[in-house]
Amino acid sequence: MRIYTLLGIIGPSIAYFFIGISIYSAPWFKWSKHALSDLGHASRPESALYYNFGLAAAGLLVAIYAVTSLMNRAKYASSSLAASAFSLQLVAVFDESYGYVHMLVSEVFFILLLLSSLVYAAEKRSIIALLSFTVGLCAWILYWMNLYEAGVAVPEIISSTATTSWIILSAVKRLCKR
Repeated sequence: MRIYTLLGIIGPSIAYFFIGISIYSAPWFKWSKHALSDLGHASRPESALYYNFGLAAAGLLVAIYAVTSLMNRAKYASSSLAASAFSLQLVAVFDESYGYVHMLVSEVFFILLLLSSLVYAAEKRSIIALLSFTVGLCAWILYWMNLYEAGVAVPEIISSTATTSWIILSAVKRLCKR
């Protein structure tokens, strides 16, 4: 159904919309020293509600897209993306106030996001997904090597945006074929 395919566009868009609102409502947020998850910490009421709702909603919509529309075209990438989307919801549920648990679900999310790009690239022979994987991985490697000074929000937004590109493109291609 067309609505399930549209979720491949709407889901990621909702995430970025609410991240944007969260950043706008948090004048203390600095790309140079924060993680995006800082916006969702329970002690930050000016941004936490927007941030966590946006991640939870986006995770649900992308998971639905993955197990419906994408499943018919990329079985393995669909499963990986659904797991990644579920882990995004866990990032919202277990905000930074959960300490180690939050760190663990965040790491799982970004690992699954990279894995989803790689699996989609292999399964669909997608150059965009391969570039998404490469850009996302490089963002993390450069961050870990301290080759630039920034908060962890920088590799987070780079890697998630790179992955979002192939997700949205896969939905757009599907819509254009109908």
